[in-house]
Amino acid sequence: MKGSLLLATLAKLYGPFFDGHAWLSVFESTHAWSIIISLILLECLLSVDNALVLATLTNELKDKKEQDEALGIGLIGSYIARFVMVGIAIYLIQFVWVKIIGALYLIYLSLSYFYHLHRPETNKKVKKTEPTVGKVALKMVIMDIVFSIDSVIAALGVSKNPIIVLIGGLIGILAMRLVAEAMVKLMVKIPELNIMAYVLILFIGVKLLISAPPFNIEIPDYVFALVLVISVVVTLLVHYLRKKRNRIKH
Repeated sequence: MKGSLLLATLAKLYGPFFDGHAWLSVFESTHAWSIIISLILLECLLSVDNALVLATLTNELKDKKEQDEALGIGLIGSYIARFVMVGIAIYLIQFVWVKIIGALYLIYLSLSYFYHLHRPETNKKVKKTEPTVGKVALKMVIMDIVFSIDSVIAALGVSKNPIIVLIGGLIGILAMRLVAEAMVKLMVKIPELNIMAYVLILFIGVKLLISAPPFNIEIPDYVFALVLVISVVVTLLVHYLRKKRNRIKH
């Protein structure tokens, strides 16, 4: 009885994804593609913070080949996670603990970075456990699940068609990965961006934490955008001044 109920529930949640006619009707519809393009833009806008976290995590790996491998594995894992999440999106609002755990992890990640940054002796101990491709990829998938909650719910507000939501989300994730890769390259050229990233990760963690009960305080997206712009300007200014000072010394 329980087994048949479970199968019926799974068929209801994920059945549309295996309907060939439903996919064909989406691909042939100009209206559907206009919605998909809107969802891709929405995904990218809502995932600026996700791209930032991904770039920081990827930067833990110093080898370019390992970075690409981690991004690839993380992308596949995120696709599977997004498929599952779209199917159960109606119930996502109940999973407040996902937001809380994700927020606390981001706050820990940031504070831990600054703690080790100001205590060089502890850095020696940390270097013994080098980050691996598997660990970094797993962190990427976990962070994508945390940040995808808002994206999936917002996407379902635009369209109730699960296939349209899924296509928009998957393409959006790929676009966001490309943004993350570009950010990794910038971090190599401008090391100060790494410090800025962890400051913003702390802000994102607090933002996520206070959006969950009992606080229920939603910080508008434009506030994060403003903080991001100010942080970039200050970081570039510090980088320029340090470079100028080093030139004068030499």
